[in-house]
Amino acid sequence: MRQRAVEQDMYIRRTNFDAVEENLTPEQVKTEASRCLNCKNPRCVQGCPVNIQIPDFIKALKEDNLEKAGEIIRETSMLPSVCGRVCPQERQCEGNCVLGIKGEAIAIGALERYVGDNTSAKTPEIIPTGKKVAIIGSGCAGITAASDLRKAGHDVTVFEALHKFGGVLRYGIPPFRLPRKVLDREIDNLKAMGVKFEKNVIVGKSITLNQLKEDGFDAIFICSGAGLPKMMNIPGENLNGVFSANEFLTRVNLMQANEDSTPTPLKVGKSVAVIGGGNVAMDAARTAVRVGFETVYIVYRRTEAELPARLEEIRHAKEEGVKFIFLHAPIEILENKGYVDGMKFEIMELGEPDESGRRSPMGTGRFKNIDIDTVIVALGTGPNPIIQKSANDDGIEFETDRRGYFVVNEETRETNIPAIFAGGDVAPVGASNAINAMGAGKKAAKAINDFLSK
Repeated sequence: MRQRAVEQDMYIRRTNFDAVEENLTPEQVKTEASRCLNCKNPRCVQGCPVNIQIPDFIKALKEDNLEKAGEIIRETSMLPSVCGRVCPQERQCEGNCVLGIKGEAIAIGALERYVGDNTSAKTPEIIPTGKKVAIIGSGCAGITAASDLRKAGHDVTVFEALHKFGGVLRYGIPPFRLPRKVLDREIDNLKAMGVKFEKNVIVGKSITLNQLKEDGFDAIFICSGAGLPKMMNIPGENLNGVFSANEFLTRVNLMQANEDSTPTPLKVGKSVAVIGGGNVAMDAARTAVRVGFETVYIVYRRTEAELPARLEEIRHAKEEGVKFIFLHAPIEILENKGYVDGMKFEIMELGEPDESGRRSPMGTGRFKNIDIDTVIVALGTGPNPIIQKSANDDGIEFETDRRGYFVVNEETRETNIPAIFAGGDVAPVGASNAINAMGAGKKAAKAINDFLSK
């Protein structure tokens, strides 16, 4: 039987930002590892974007060799404690586990998290190459690329626009899902390897790409994330009480806007509607519960079967009292003296599948008002054009697609500009999540290393 970690009581965790789950116990780890069939053709590895040798690290756990398990994971991933917590395992490694066909897949994420939390990264011997690499952004793609490039001997500097490192891992993912000590430990491991970090640097404003080149950087990897929120474009969207999920989560996670001592307090109302159905919507809704909203709705225009969020996040949200409203599409945010005073929705029904394979929602001509005083829009983000605009002003014309994302070679992450690479959410391939961003960082690091070795 699949082993499960102890979780905080659902009523208690509503009131704090502490981690919801504990680690498995050593006995549970041994029991869970013993379930692995050690397949000759490990589908779980194929389902991992960074190809962690999953059966090998689980075999080490079976043999009570925890340090070896850590070494195996870190051959391809520098963020086991992070990925073990936030990756969508049910659609990747665990989703490909043979045991999951007729029963329950191995709890690969929980095992990876245990290994990450209980082993330390060893600082490798660095043989300097004399080459310098600038990495713009300290999220998953940037951290992964920094690790691989530093191991290759290059002088690596990571530039972060915010005042703390970690990118979306810090400002977007709440600490009840990813404790800050875990993230800090992973970044400290990179610092111990000699990776340099510069904060409060907005490339395109504080410094340009041309200036980085003038400072001697031989290659540049742009992985600054997609921080431009997508809104609904409906009446009332500019009212007081309307937030993008990006702003809401950043204010709470990074600026502690929910605390009394903060200089930038968050106005907490009675009821909030979170628009969207992905992991960010779940994070925003569960954060809204914790900061004190009495009623929290997630409003989604399809049915529960189409929710793209992780099943675990959906379950946790329900346990914590979040109310789900399906087949409702936003039409208008109602106003009272400049503030949100309700929201109008059209009731939908599902039609034929769209390009993604999900059934398309269709309007029925029937409408419903919901009594709320706050709206959080969690419909995704797009690329912030600061870097592209600054580069264009300097005579560097990047090729971008119609949405503003960098056009790159999928395997090498090369842009159309020599020595400049891009990956993660500014040049997405596949779903936008931590492990895919790490995969992009690894591909970029390999290509940069090949480029610098010529």
